[in-house]
Amino acid sequence: MSCATLTTQPTIVKTVFLEPAADLKNAVAPGFELLGRVSVRNENQRFSGNVHWQHTIQEDTILLLSPLGQAVAEINKNDAGVSLVTSKQEAFYARDVEDLTAEILGWRLPLSGLQYWIQGQHSPLSAASVDLNGEDRIIAIRQDGWQVLFARYYTNLSDQASAHPRIIELQFEDLSIRMVIDNWTKP
Repeated sequence: MSCATLTTQPTIVKTVFLEPAADLKNAVAPGFELLGRVSVRNENQRFSGNVHWQHTIQEDTILLLSPLGQAVAEINKNDAGVSLVTSKQEAFYARDVEDLTAEILGWRLPLSGLQYWIQGQHSPLSAASVDLNGEDRIIAIRQDGWQVLFARYYTNLSDQASAHPRIIELQFEDLSIRMVIDNWTKP
């Protein structure tokens, strides 16, 4: 019996430190719609299911679904604030997504940064440390206490510039969130 040896090319990484954007009024993530899967794990909570996220300049709507497709929660964020409606049709309101999801779902959803990270970008709203590979593609971001790892990119073969993350892993203290994006749509 023979053994095959796999050799991997070392990843060339450079780290870039980025300051917040000077013009925060115009720091808005471009619109998108995505379908995917999410798993969340911390010391008190485990969740896995599907996600449907519609992001526009004015509003975010995130639908979390069980693996069988039943609604678990719907999160809406706009200029008026944040609402979260549970599967039992209980409605909760707050100004901040992270605090509301931590209180109701048992884990924090970092929506202000995630709207950028999910597109393979750092958020211009705060300082960030970004790791790039040899092709200058972002492979990791450290921002606002979160570590964001891009395990795989989803590419549209007809347009390499439109490459988006396919698998993204987020870490914050004991919280781990993994998202697999199955379908991207840009307006």
